[in-house]
Amino acid sequence: MKSRWIYVVFGIVIFICLGTVYSWSIFRKPLESLMGLSSVKSSLPFMFFLTFYSLLMPVGGRLVAKHSPRSILIIGGILVGLGWILASFSENLWQLVLTYGVVAGSGVGIAYGIPIAVVSKWFNERKGLALGVLIAGFGLSPFVTAPLAKKLITSYGVFPAFRILGISFLLLITLLSIPFKFPKYSGSESDSKDDSISPRQMLRNKKFYALWFCFMASTFIGLMIIGITAPFGEEVIGIDEKTMPILTAIFSAFNGIGRPLFGLLSDIILPQVTISISYLLVILSSLLLAYTHSPISFVIAFSLFWLTFGGWLAMAPYLTSKLFGNKYQSQNYGIVFTAYGFGAIFGNLSAGIIKDFLGSYEYVVYQIAVIAVIAVVVANIYLRENKNVK
Repeated sequence: MKSRWIYVVFGIVIFICLGTVYSWSIFRKPLESLMGLSSVKSSLPFMFFLTFYSLLMPVGGRLVAKHSPRSILIIGGILVGLGWILASFSENLWQLVLTYGVVAGSGVGIAYGIPIAVVSKWFNERKGLALGVLIAGFGLSPFVTAPLAKKLITSYGVFPAFRILGISFLLLITLLSIPFKFPKYSGSESDSKDDSISPRQMLRNKKFYALWFCFMASTFIGLMIIGITAPFGEEVIGIDEKTMPILTAIFSAFNGIGRPLFGLLSDIILPQVTISISYLLVILSSLLLAYTHSPISFVIAFSLFWLTFGGWLAMAPYLTSKLFGNKYQSQNYGIVFTAYGFGAIFGNLSAGIIKDFLGSYEYVVYQIAVIAVIAVVVANIYLRENKNVK
C-alpha cells in the first residue's frame, strides 16, 4: 500500500527532531561563556543524553508491546519537548544535565524505536531500504537543526533557543505520532511466517551476541571518530580550523547517505556480506590513514568512517528483524541497541586514553583496524546465511 509511506515521511520529521542531539556543539560555546563551564563540563549534558537514550530503548520496546505505538511515541515526544523546555530554565550545570540529559535523553530513547518497529511491520519487502530512508532523518538532523539553533541563539540567546526548540518538538512529535499504528494482521499473518523469537529466547541465541558485538564495534568506532574528527584533522593532518566545519558537514552527509545505502544492500545481499563490506571499508580507511597523513586521505577515510557508522544504524534494526522475526521487533531491538550505549561510552574513553598516553590521536587507527577485523570474523562465523535476503 502506498499509504504505508506516510510512516516513513512522518518518521523522518520525527527523527530530525530527535536527532538534534547531534547539534549539541552549537550550544556548547554559548553555554561555556554564559555558565563558566570547561569543555569537559559542557560535554556532560551530551554524554548523559546519549546514555539515557540507549538505556531507555529497551523500555520503549517493552511499552509498545502492551500499548499502541501512537501512545508510546507521544509519551516520548512529550518527554523530549519537556526536557528541552525545562533546560531553558537551568541555573547551573546539573539542572541542565537533569533536564536535557536525563529527561530529553529518556524521551528520545522511548520514542526512537517506535517508528522503526512500525515501519518494520508495514514493509515485508524492501524493509532495509525503508528503514534506511527513515533513519536517515536522525543522521541528517544537524543539516536542519544546527543552522536553526545557531540562528535562534544569535537572535534570542541560548536558553530561549532551548525553549523555542522544545515547544516545537513537543508539538511536531505529538501531532505526527497520531497516524502511527501496526498493520491489522501484523500479529498473526506476517509474524507467524517468520518464526519470531521472544527477547528471552533471543538472549539464549549466539546470533544475538554476534550481532550485538558487531553493532557495538561499529558504534565504538563511529562515535569515537565523530568525537575526534575536528582535533584529528587539525592536529594530525594539519587542516585549518576554519575548514573543519565544512568537512564535518560533508562527513555528516555521508553519515546520512550510509543509512539508505546499507539498508538497500541488506535487502539484496547476504547479511555477512553486507557486514563484511562495511568493516572492510573501515579497515581500508584505517590503513590509508596509517600510511598517509594527507588532507585527501583524511577526507576519504573519514567520509567512509561516517558512511559505515550511518549504515549500521539501518543494518542493526533490519538484521534484528531478519534474525529474530517481526513479532518482538521493538523489544528485541531495544536490547540489541544497548550495544550503542556501550560503544558510545568506551569508544570515546579509549580515544582519550590513547591521546593521553601516546600523545596523538593518530594511533586510534590501529585500534580501529583490529576491532574491524575481529567483527568481520565474528560476522562470517556466527551470522552466516545460506539463502539470499528477501
